[in-house]
Amino acid sequence: MPQHAIELVCITLFAAIVNGGLGYGFSSITVPLALLFLSNRVLNPALVLIEVALNAYVLWVNRDALPKIWKRVAPIVVGLLPGVIVGTMIVTRVSPAWLKLGTYLVLLPLILFQAAGFRRPIKAEKAIGVPFGLGLGVLYSVTTISGPPLALLLNNQGLDKREFRAALGFIRLAESSFTAIAYLTAGLITTQSNLLIPQILPSVLIGVPIGAALIRQMKVETFRRICMSFDAWIVGFGVSTVLQDTNTVRGAAAYLFLVAVIVIDGVLLYRFFSAHRRI
Repeated sequence: MPQHAIELVCITLFAAIVNGGLGYGFSSITVPLALLFLSNRVLNPALVLIEVALNAYVLWVNRDALPKIWKRVAPIVVGLLPGVIVGTMIVTRVSPAWLKLGTYLVLLPLILFQAAGFRRPIKAEKAIGVPFGLGLGVLYSVTTISGPPLALLLNNQGLDKREFRAALGFIRLAESSFTAIAYLTAGLITTQSNLLIPQILPSVLIGVPIGAALIRQMKVETFRRICMSFDAWIVGFGVSTVLQDTNTVRGAAAYLFLVAVIVIDGVLLYRFFSAHRRI
């Protein structure tokens, strides 16, 4: 059995359950954990190829809402392509350790914004579309993660559940397809990356239907909040680990970052469940 195969299967199974429930979250759960024993250059291509199929499935299931949302999200898709090209260049040129640290530091505030229940509708939706897509393309091609910023944007724009999932599926299918082509052109899709796919794919096939069934038994907001809390703690642990590996912070002091994340998330959790009890 390949090294760390069991850990990867368990991580991706949990991530697939989250994705089945929320419509996103596969990469934002998988990447922080898998980066503890894999590099971005090995992990990213495998995840991107799997997400092409996964996002196509999400879009197909919610295809009836596509005519209502495609014009609204088309500017984002236009901005994705140049962003993906820039992000792919970053992956090929930045050292793995610093790429991991950058990935974690970008993810953490996005996760905490979701955990805090940040809501602020954007009126200039068309104007922000292309710049947002550009940034999203860079983020996705570097980290394979786009769920947190997309959820922050789309949750604020008044979409119903099926429109939200269709918009996610449409944008994420475009970004994963663009990134797969860019990775192939840059020579990042290698045998080492492809060997991860048979370890990950069964977890996706099993986990996504479980998540879809589970979300019907639980409030979406509660499920999302628990997942974001778990994600924040993992990212905090990842940052602390990389700080040690790069000798940026030595010894146990590196884990003060994790402690700070746990404290902040604990406050947000308390506020969330206190508000729900009052309701």
